Amino acid sequence: MRDIVRKARLRLLQMHYESGVGHIGGNLSCLDLLLTLHHRVLAGDDQFVLSKGHAAGALYVTLWSRGVLSDDDLKRFHKDQTRLAGHPPVSGIAGVPFATGSLGHGLGLATGLALAKRLKREPGRVFCLTSDGEWNEGSTWEALMFAAHNKLERLTFVIDLNGLQGFGTTEAVADLGPLRDKLATFRIELIEIDGHDPASIEAALRTTADRPVAIVARTVKGRGVSFMEHKMEWHYLPLTAAQYQQAVAEIGQP
Repeated sequence: MRDIVRKARLRLLQMHYESGVGHIGGNLSCLDLLLTLHHRVLAGDDQFVLSKGHAAGALYVTLWSRGVLSDDDLKRFHKDQTRLAGHPPVSGIAGVPFATGSLGHGLGLATGLALAKRLKREPGRVFCLTSDGEWNEGSTWEALMFAAHNKLERLTFVIDLNGLQGFGTTEAVADLGPLRDKLATFRIELIEIDGHDPASIEAALRTTADRPVAIVARTVKGRGVSFMEHKMEWHYLPLTAAQYQQAVAEIGQP
């Protein structure tokens, strides 16, 4: 996975630089999670919902690494009349079931898919990636209550816990305290991992139980680029030419 991750980070930076688009920090924090899920775990009957829709770039690059999207597709990222909008589109990309990005809705959608699989007796699991700031949304907790109450064993959701959101740290904006402790009060299977370690990610994603599985993934916003790491402003900023060259040089090192 190490070479896959390195190439994907470089392609992500190139795509965002050429398009002049931000949201790079949060894309880099979840890229290892998406790559490991799609390359090592996700099977044909499984479904994935990117609730953290502003990380669409990471999803597109992951699909590119699997051959689902082409280089030409990535060159159209965030352009007029593109399939690759700033948030996942409602249609046009295989494996993207919903348009997402208005935070707080993805887990509810994934919960509905998991319930549908049970009722229709269909095979496969449902995976969902949320941001940590997204847990300020009441709808996310409602979805969790529903999933836990109904013991939706097909559902696995991952929290990209990078500690930063649009206006600062998650602690400063709306402090939930240790999120893990609150999740532990629900009837779910709870796992905490290093969200940049592919082996730990894969083991957690492969975990099944007779109830929903929640994975708290400790991550770093801007992972792999020294001047982006742990910096809130990279929730927004595009790359300058000099910054792009520095980032490529850092990631390109063995």
